[in-house]
Amino acid sequence: MNEWVDAAVLGVHLFSAVLFVGGSFFMWLVLEPVSHRVTTDEAARTLLVGRIARRFGQLTTPLLVVLIVTGLYNATWYLPSLASPLSTLGGQILVVKAVAVAVLVALVYTHGLYFGRRIGRLAREGKVDALRQIRRKSRLVAYANLGLMLAILGLAVVLQMVG
Repeated sequence: MNEWVDAAVLGVHLFSAVLFVGGSFFMWLVLEPVSHRVTTDEAARTLLVGRIARRFGQLTTPLLVVLIVTGLYNATWYLPSLASPLSTLGGQILVVKAVAVAVLVALVYTHGLYFGRRIGRLAREGKVDALRQIRRKSRLVAYANLGLMLAILGLAVVLQMVG
């Protein structure tokens, strides 16, 4: 019975990761670049991408909650004891992964709450020059997020190999 629970939790975890990571890469590697071909009006383009990003953002919080809860459950497979998580290679990898996840969550919400709101406001106000400046900073955070997602996925693969 426990094997079925483990498989179900892992399946939910993987599906949530696919939606979260895949959606994030789609936003930055497909939607954002293609949006330049939809309109040359920077403010209109930003508002369109912003609406799509807000819709995706409505999914990210539930997905992150599911990923964290199922990830904690899955982590128990690699920890001989909660008292000494660093006593095994699997535990050490989990600690690094947990730190990466914490940084990712902080950056995701910083990006959405800080940059997302300012970008939307500047687009509505038609302040294109200020919009371009803040978008450069926003992209750096977004690319850091994508890099962290890849690192977390890589750590998950390594964990499977050593576990």
